[in-house]
Amino acid sequence: MPETKNKSKLSRLIASIPLKIASVFFVIGILFWGALNTGMEWTNKMEFCISCHEMKDTVYQEYRETIHFKNAAGVQATCADCHVPKEWTYKVIRKIKAYKEIVHKVLGTIDTVDKFEEHRWTMANRVWDSMRATDSRECRNCHTFNTMDMSEQDRYARKRHERALERGQTCIDCHTGIAHKEPEEPKEITQVEKE
Repeated sequence: MPETKNKSKLSRLIASIPLKIASVFFVIGILFWGALNTGMEWTNKMEFCISCHEMKDTVYQEYRETIHFKNAAGVQATCADCHVPKEWTYKVIRKIKAYKEIVHKVLGTIDTVDKFEEHRWTMANRVWDSMRATDSRECRNCHTFNTMDMSEQDRYARKRHERALERGQTCIDCHTGIAHKEPEEPKEITQVEKE
């Protein structure tokens, strides 16, 4: 009889192992998911974006002079609002692609204002191409043609927006210098940039 009780206890113990393992993995999964989301949200903060002087001393200073930074309505578009998608899948993809920025930070490719300006045309075009490919998705989080009251716009803006709508253009096709100064196209394009 005692042997049967021991076998029964052992059987129950063995039977409960998969449930315990599943519970451990469930808790680990929740902790991992929470840490991942917390990290992604932390890297979306303006303080994080301008924590390196390359951004703080260049594009951030330009952005501070725009309507996206300060306006009558008090609504501010931060770095992440324009450069990081809101949808989770696209956000993860953008965060993965950000490794290039980290690599160039470590390598010192743009660690001075002069170096930053030297590479600005290439960097800006990379952002503009991405925005065109997504139909200016991040702009459209706040601005859409169907919510614009074109009658409130001046004649020039109204005509341009109507024409853009007819042609299927996206925001970045006309608004390349909206939050940062528009870089000058380099007179000479190096062989590396051609390839």
